[in-house]
Amino acid sequence: MNIPSIMDIDVAGRRVLVRADLNVPVDQGAVTDATRIERFAAGMKPLLARGARLVIITHFGRPKPDVPDPTFSVAKLCPALSKALGVAATFADVCTGDAAVGLSRSLKNGEVLLCENVRFNAGETANDASFAAELARLGDLYVNDAFSCAHRAHASTEAIAHLMPAYGGPLLLEEIAALSAALDAPKRPSVAIVGGSKVSTKIAVLKNLVGKLDHVIIGGGMANTFLFAEGAPMGRSLHEADQIETVHEIAALARASGCTLHLPEDVVVAEAFAAHAPSHVVGARDCPEGGMILDAGPRAVEAFRKVLADCRTILWNGPLGAFEIQPFDEATMRLAETAAELTRQGRAVTVAGGGDTVAALNAAKVADDFTYVSTAGGAFLEWLEGRTLPGIAALLPAAEAA
Repeated sequence: MNIPSIMDIDVAGRRVLVRADLNVPVDQGAVTDATRIERFAAGMKPLLARGARLVIITHFGRPKPDVPDPTFSVAKLCPALSKALGVAATFADVCTGDAAVGLSRSLKNGEVLLCENVRFNAGETANDASFAAELARLGDLYVNDAFSCAHRAHASTEAIAHLMPAYGGPLLLEEIAALSAALDAPKRPSVAIVGGSKVSTKIAVLKNLVGKLDHVIIGGGMANTFLFAEGAPMGRSLHEADQIETVHEIAALARASGCTLHLPEDVVVAEAFAAHAPSHVVGARDCPEGGMILDAGPRAVEAFRKVLADCRTILWNGPLGAFEIQPFDEATMRLAETAAELTRQGRAVTVAGGGDTVAALNAAKVADDFTYVSTAGGAFLEWLEGRTLPGIAALLPAAEAA
C-alpha cells in the first residue's frame, strides 16, 4: 500500500491534526494502563521535535451522541498523555468551533492540544461531512494513527481524509506493515492459528486464510464444529450443528489452494465448565455423552508445535481452549511459549491479535517476545477477512483506492 507517511513531511510550524486511539482503561478518573498512550506518544515525539504543532482527536468509550457526559471526557487522559509526550498538553473542552480552532492556532512549535471526545457529536459515527469539515479547521495536515479505528467509516477516520492533505501515522503504518508481512507476503511455510468459540463469526477469516497460507490450525469451539462435521460425537461440547456445510466449504477451499487444515488429535474433556473441574484426555472423536471438550489434548499440542517449528510465519487469532479457566489453558499456553521461543531464535515472524489472544499471550508472559501484537480488535479481524478498511482506503492515492 502506498499510504503517504507523515514522517516524510516537513511539519515545522504546521498544525498536525492526529486521529489517535487513546481509549484506555480508567478507574476513578485515573488511567490504569497507559500502554496505548505511550505507544502513540513514541511516534509523535519525533514530530514535536521537528516543530509540529500537534492537535489530537480521539474517542473514549461509547457516550450517547450529543450528550457530553463527563464520564466520557478525555480530560482525564491529559496527565498520562503529557507524561508520555514529555510536553504539557493543553485541553480543549470541545473538538469543534471557534474556541477549539483558536486554541489550535495559538499553539507554538512543539506544543500539544488534546480536544474533547469526538463521539460527543453525533456527526462522528454518522461520518457526517459537515462535522468532518469542522474538525478539519483544527489542522493543516491530517494524520490517521489509529489503525484500531480504521474499520469504521467515521468522520474523524474517513470523511476528514478527503478534505485536507492526509497521511498515515507511525503506529498505523507499523501495524499495516506487520499484518501485510504475515498475510499478504509471508515467509514460507506459513501458518495461522485460529481459535475461538464459533465458526460462524470467522467464516470470512478462515476462507481468506486458507487461500493465502500453507497451514491453518483450528482450535477452541471452532475445532469442535469441524470435528462434528466429520461425524465426531460432541456430548455437551460447544459446537455449531448448523455450520456443517460451511465447514465442508472451507475444507474444500483449503484443498484447492494447497492449505493443510490441522484439527486436534485428542482433547481434554470435563463434565463441568469450572476451574479445576475433574478432567481427562480422550481421542478427538471419543467425547463421552456427558462430557464437554474444553481444550486440545497433549498429542494435539505436540502435533501443532511441530507444525509451528517448520514454519517461518505464524499468525495467531483466538485461543485453543477455555484458556481463562485452568487447567483448560494448557494448549494455548504451550503453543504461545513455542511461538515465542521460535521468535527469540529468529526462526519465525509471529503476529497475533484479538482481545482473547492478547490476554492469553499476556497470561503466558510472552507478548513481548512476539514480532508484533495487535490490540486493534475489530480492525484486525476485518483485515484477516481481507476487507478494505474505510479509514485505510481514505489515505490511499485515488487510483489505488479505486
